[in-house]
This record gives sequence, structure tokens and C-alpha cells, in this order.
Amino acid sequence: MKYFERQDVIELLSKLVGIRSPYFEEEEIMAFTKNWCMENGLNARIMHYHEKKITNFKGQNVLVELKGQGPGPKLCLNGHLDTVKLCAGWTKNPLGELDDDRFYGVGSLDMKGGVVAELLALKAFREDFGDRFKGEIIASFVSDEEGPFGLGTDAVIEAGLLKGTSVSLCTEPNPLSGEGEFPALILGAKGGYGLGIELFGKSAHASKPETGINAVVDAAAVVDRIKHIKCLQDPLLGSGVYCVLGIESEIGACSVPDFAKIQLFRHTVPGEDKKTISAELKKAIEEADIRSEWKIVFRDTPSEGTDGFMPYTVDEKHPYTKMLLGSIKAVCNKDAVISYYLSIGDFNYLGSRLDGAPVFVFGPRGENIHGSDEYVYISSIQLIASVIYDFMTRLLL
Repeated sequence: MKYFERQDVIELLSKLVGIRSPYFEEEEIMAFTKNWCMENGLNARIMHYHEKKITNFKGQNVLVELKGQGPGPKLCLNGHLDTVKLCAGWTKNPLGELDDDRFYGVGSLDMKGGVVAELLALKAFREDFGDRFKGEIIASFVSDEEGPFGLGTDAVIEAGLLKGTSVSLCTEPNPLSGEGEFPALILGAKGGYGLGIELFGKSAHASKPETGINAVVDAAAVVDRIKHIKCLQDPLLGSGVYCVLGIESEIGACSVPDFAKIQLFRHTVPGEDKKTISAELKKAIEEADIRSEWKIVFRDTPSEGTDGFMPYTVDEKHPYTKMLLGSIKAVCNKDAVISYYLSIGDFNYLGSRLDGAPVFVFGPRGENIHGSDEYVYISSIQLIASVIYDFMTRLLL
């Protein structure tokens, strides 16, 4: 088994977490990562992209490409270097604090710890084998995964850089980390759409509300019916889910509100799409027996590829699944727990837009993702790096 030193993990993780990189503010961490790769024998480059339709965001990704001496599988490693915005309530240093096996900091678990594992595994593989392998590796360290559209990974896909990918591995954190389940191999994820229901009532004086049509009251009635919708059940991913994010309305001084918008997020499973969602919402609205006019509006997106996050699963009997499970068993000395993500991420783009190539999510252990005092276990990053290295040798040698 390839062993990765604890101090090497801490040193690189400290530097990555010490660089603030909330989504849309990733330039500094991209420059650091590219330079680290070049200093450690990995030929890296900055990929620039520009999303013009909605965000006007000019983003960057770091790409590392290793090519072997002959034809073979194409492995995609994926990780994001952006984080969520800093929240309140931190008692540890959000830019990095070590406490025994725990390393605290914004993005330490989601997902700079996983990126550290990928970088160290790539460095070791290049040092040990050079180009003496079959196939190729493309590692994409992307921006804007935490932002609204997953623009970094979308840009890599749209540029055609992942064409011909045989298998992808993403080191997003283990969703079972809070339950102590490690190692866990994720073989799929729910999808999702952002959408809203706009309601158009009739304004009137608040002293005579019965003469108007209150769009907010009608919105509340619709929300009450949404909770009764029975979503499709998938044997692996479970049930689709509605989450009401809020009700927006203009508040007048003394007037019946004539407009309201219900903001929703709908997690989906295979067999659910915009058409099925629209049909079930139409039924719920009709059952609410409201007086307002209404329309369903799905979130505007930059492109067809970012229209929604498609659900996907990987066959547990696929040869690459068995290969990765073998690597996990060899390194961790125990079988992996098979699990599935309840939410969305860049892995959805990889799992639904690369011609069916399997996408595995295998990341480190920790807690408090997107919250205060987020932390990752250093020892789990060491193991993840060893598993990636072992998997690369089985796949490409």
C-alpha cells in the first residue's frame, strides 16, 4: 500500500484552507494550485471561461493532464476549490486550525481535503511511473461548484476535455460522515431543479380584503397542498423531494397583495423531469382551489447542460465498481459501505453527460459541511489518497 505522510497532508491542506475562496472569488487559490502542481512535477494550466448569459462570471479552473505510452482507459479526477461563504458561529479559526486528527476551516471537508488527496495521489503516481502506463488522466480542479450553476465543471465538459472518459472519481465528502461510516463509496445521486410558482391576484384596500384576491393567502394554500404530493420512489435513491424555500411578495402599506412567488427546489430521481414536476404541481394548485391566476417558472440557466442536475446511478456489479471496491478493501482493510447522495453536485454533470461513464464519489470523513466549525479528519485524507493511488495503478498499469 502506498502510504501518504500525515505532515504532507497537513502542510498542503493548511495552505489551501488558508486561502479564502468563496465561489466567484477563486483566482488566488487557482494560482496557488497551478503553481503547486508545477513545482511538484505535474504539468498544469489555467483554463479560463466566461459565462455571459446570466452571471457574467469570468472563471478559472486548474487542469492537470497525464498521458501514458499507449491506449487505455481515461480517468477523470474532479474536485472543487471554491467554498460557501463564511457563516456565523465559528469557535475555531475558519482559515485553518489543527486539533489532533481534526483540521478545522471553511472548505476543509467540502472539499479541500478531497482535493489534497487527489493532488498527493497524482504527484506520487507521476513520481513512481512517469508516463509508463496505458491511457490518460485528466484532473479538473474547478470553480463555482458551490455557486448557482456548477460553471467550472460545466466549462470543462463543454470544452470537450472529458470526451472519451472511461470513469470519473470525485472526492466530495462522505454524506455519512456524521454517522461515522467510513469508508463509504457513493454510487449515484439525486438530481434537482430550481423553480417557482408565480401567483397573480387582485389588489384591494386592506379594510375590505374580500374585495380583492390575496396572492399570499393563495400561495399558502398551494404550499399546503405541495406537502401532500407523492413523489416517485427509486429503489436506490429513495423518493423525490420538494423543499419550499420561501414566499416572495411586495408588502403594501394597507393593500391586499396582488402578487406572490413560491420558491421551490425539487430533488428528483430517475423518471422525474420538468414535465412530470409541472403535472404534479398543476394538480396540487387545482386542489388548493385558489382564485389567483398562476404559472410555473423553472429557473433560467446559462445553457442546456446546466438546465438541471440529472440523477444517476452506477451499477454495483460494473467492473470499475469492483475495481474501486478492491482498492478500498486493500487500503482500509474493510469493505466500503455503499451509499447514494441525497442532493446534487458536480458529480451529477459527470454522471449524466459523459456517455454513461461511471462516476464514483469517495471522499474523506468529517462534519459540519456548510456550517460553523467544519472539520475533516487528516487520517481519512491519507486513506483517500492511498485508495486513489491504488485505483490508478489497477486501472492504468
